[in-house]
Amino acid sequence: MSTFSRILFVIAALLVGGIFLYPIWFIKLDAPQFPEGGLVMYIWVNKITGYTEHTLNNINILNHYIGMKKIEPDSIPELKIIPVVLMVIAALALLVAGLKKRSLMIVWVALFIIAGAVGIYDFYTWLYDYGHNLDPRAPIKVPGMSYQPPLLGVKWLLNFRAVSLPYAGSLFAALSILTGMIAIVYDYFFHRKKE
Repeated sequence: MSTFSRILFVIAALLVGGIFLYPIWFIKLDAPQFPEGGLVMYIWVNKITGYTEHTLNNINILNHYIGMKKIEPDSIPELKIIPVVLMVIAALALLVAGLKKRSLMIVWVALFIIAGAVGIYDFYTWLYDYGHNLDPRAPIKVPGMSYQPPLLGVKWLLNFRAVSLPYAGSLFAALSILTGMIAIVYDYFFHRKKE
């Protein structure tokens, strides 16, 4: 494993740390009754916040009328698990840099991609549960209507335009994986050239 590849893996570990600095996803609800920019919810690795301190409460009030569960960040286990997983991934990147084995670089990138795919799938199931498992006693009922926001993109939910997209934290994850991939490619050609 080349020195340059080892440096790239240290950078990859630091980029994992950057995931904690910004939300990883955001969901925005636009509607005529919220003319000042709609309701924006930010999903971090360890918390859920809103554009303002009242945003999450406003979303929960709306959810109550259509029978959706209340969003309570403290009761979402993923917000406790994801930070630990990311710290392990960062530590493993540093370990790979220290052990200098090319095969471990490939394993690390594969593990990070798998962890990301599992996280996205879990987020989808979370959205599905919130959008489909509605309280039958809800004040507003629309037969056959589900309120699942899109995983990615735009969707109309009654008079709400829901937008769901990755945010800056996800960019740090992608850059970390890309840095690991560059290290693998560089190391492969570096050693091939030496041989």
